[in-house]
This record gives sequence, C-alpha cells and structure tokens, in this order.
Amino acid sequence: MKTQRGRVRLLIAAAAAVSLSSASLATIMAPPASAAQSYRVPPTGDLKVFGHGFGHGRGMSQYGAQGAALAGRTATSILNFYYPGTTTTAVSGSMRVWISGDTTSNLRVKPSSGLSVRDLGDKAVWTLPVSASVTQWSIEPYGEHRTRLMYFHAPSKRWIAFSGRGVFKGMAQFEGSAPKALIMPNGSPRLYRGALRSADRTGASLDTINVVRLDDYVRGVVPREAIASWRPAALQAQAVAARTYSVAKRSAATRRDYDLCDTTSCQVYGGYSAEVPSTNTAVAVTAGKIRTYRGKPILAEYSSSNGGYTAAGPVAYQIAKADPYDGYSGNRNGNHTWTKTISRAAAERALGVGTLKSIVVTKRTGLGQWGGRVLSLTVIGSTGSKTYTGDQVRRKLGLKSNWYSF
Repeated sequence: MKTQRGRVRLLIAAAAAVSLSSASLATIMAPPASAAQSYRVPPTGDLKVFGHGFGHGRGMSQYGAQGAALAGRTATSILNFYYPGTTTTAVSGSMRVWISGDTTSNLRVKPSSGLSVRDLGDKAVWTLPVSASVTQWSIEPYGEHRTRLMYFHAPSKRWIAFSGRGVFKGMAQFEGSAPKALIMPNGSPRLYRGALRSADRTGASLDTINVVRLDDYVRGVVPREAIASWRPAALQAQAVAARTYSVAKRSAATRRDYDLCDTTSCQVYGGYSAEVPSTNTAVAVTAGKIRTYRGKPILAEYSSSNGGYTAAGPVAYQIAKADPYDGYSGNRNGNHTWTKTISRAAAERALGVGTLKSIVVTKRTGLGQWGGRVLSLTVIGSTGSKTYTGDQVRRKLGLKSNWYSF
C-alpha cells in the first residue's frame, strides 16, 4: 500500500572530519520540535546517514506487530494498540485487482479442467475443451471495445480462432473453480483464484484484472506484506489490516474496472502462487473481519517499522505515541535503527544547491531521538539554498523514513 515503513535518524559526516560515535549521539537530548538544528557539512567525504524505522509510521508497525506477538499480545490487542478507538466488523464481497505485471496486449492462460470463458457483453459462457494439442488460450483485442478468443494449436504451431463465437460482444474473462495459470510476459505461469478478466484500454491492448473473493485476495497479500514465519497473532493482525485497507479502497474506488493494484502503491499481491499455510491459517482465523470507525472501514495503513514511535495522521485513530514493540527483544527488526552512506556527489545532485555547506532542520515532531521526524529543513550550498519537507529529502536521498538527524 501501501507505503511501508517508519522513521529515520540521519547523521551527515565527512570522512576527513572528526566523527561522533553512535553511542555519543544516542545520549544527546532531543530538542524542542520548533528548535532549529544546524549541521555544518565538511568540504570532502561521503555522507553517513543513521536512521530509525522504514516507512511513514502511521497505523500498524509490521515488525511491531511481531514484537507484540512475541510479548504475548493477541491479534485483537495488537489491532487495538495500533488502531485505537476502532472496532471489529464482519464484511464479504470481492476485489478487482489490476495485475500490473501482465504487460502484454492480451490475456493468456494455460488450459485446465473446468476452465470456461464468459463474454461480458451478454454473459454467455463456454466450457473450454482440454486437449493435448491446445497449450494456451488467449483473450485478444479485436476492434473497438471488443475481444475474441484464440487458442494455440501445438501440432501446427499457430493461433486459431475459437469456434464457439467468432467475436465476443464485449470484454471477456476466464472462469472456473480451480486456480488459473496466467501466462506472464516472460512465459512463466502465475496462479490466481477467481476470474481473470480483460479490461479495455486505449489502443490495441488489454489489461488483466483478477476478480476474486475478498478473503482469497487477502490470502495472496499477507505472505507478500509480512513474514510467513512470524507468530500467528502478528499474521492475524496483518490479515485484518490488509482486509480493512482493501475494503476502504474498494469503497472509495473511482475506476470502473479495478479497485486496487498489486504493487506497493496499493498492497503487494501475489495471487494463489504466493500463498503459504501459515498465512492462509491467519486469514481463515480472521475470516471477513475488518476494523471500522463510526461504522466505516478505517484507512488501515501500516508500514514495516516505525522506529519506536507511531506517526500521527489525519484521522482520529492515527495518533503519535511511543511503541514498545517495534524494537522488542528478539524481534530482529533491522529497520528499527539503520545506517546508510551516500556519496557526496549523489547528495549534491539530489539536493540541488551546488557544493553542500550546511543543513538546517527547522521543525520536527518533538517525539523521539533528535526531536523526532523531520517536518522541514533548509539546505545551503554554493549556489544558494532550498527548503524541503522531511519527506522530500527522504525521497531525494533514498532514505527509509523522515526521522533523521545530521
């Protein structure tokens, strides 16, 4: 969705300059959120960056959920901590997921028993034969807003039009109870539950949409967004959060043909091919459960790690507070505290002020080491100065979050 991850601590130091140890930095008192912090940048050497967390820090920390589970907290308790003031509600329905990796102009699947095709123009359905000579079925664009079905005939090595109907009256989809093997651009199959639907696009091409039951969709999300070996309570919390996030996005969808994509821009989704027993169990245990606030699905944002403090958001259930679980003993959270070295040339190209001279952090959240997440800062160089938000610098320098110090 998703956007992932937590906070950053950023130290800029030059190789030729006198360095401060991480231990000595940790003892520095956090200044007030409004106090400016000025950092002189030495004329030579790379920039060394220390950080906390990975992602925006709003809502649930995924590593924090695992830490809470290690501490004996239940999934309900974890959700109550990260989404305070919300309640559990049961929902159902389906999701329409854009399979962004299928960049071909058609929709191709491998034959299987029970596979059928539906003309979405008039809802007519054909069960497709299984034959050793047929190795692929393909929904192809055919004229304006129409499609046709082709199959690859292995003995003759050519594509042949399906005889059931010359041209479909609209878009079409593959159906059937068994997972369908979608053929990706590299030729490898990827399995999906539900239906695989063609979606019209400008020009001679189609997009692929997976229309799948809500819980089956979540089965393909949890193992891609969490770590399958985590404690059951952490995986159950992830299942509820992922299901809630998808329902909220479904309710707000403005596109006619899909609700969510399958990447980090939404939630990472791998279909049936991504499923594993531990995460499927978590989905089954929490079947249909979402979190609501005042009767509506919440925006159940989550990130990999918040670095020890959740970040405030625009809604009542996204509050800033200390998180004792993100860095919990035994959690193995490599994102709670991290270090990154950036070449001086790369930093100067990204920040756009010529030779870097100094950086002034003008505002922080006031929570945590160095005063917490950076809200605004000014970079000063040989060609002038520029003011950025903390998130802008995070993106420009490729940092894990906006909680940093120089």
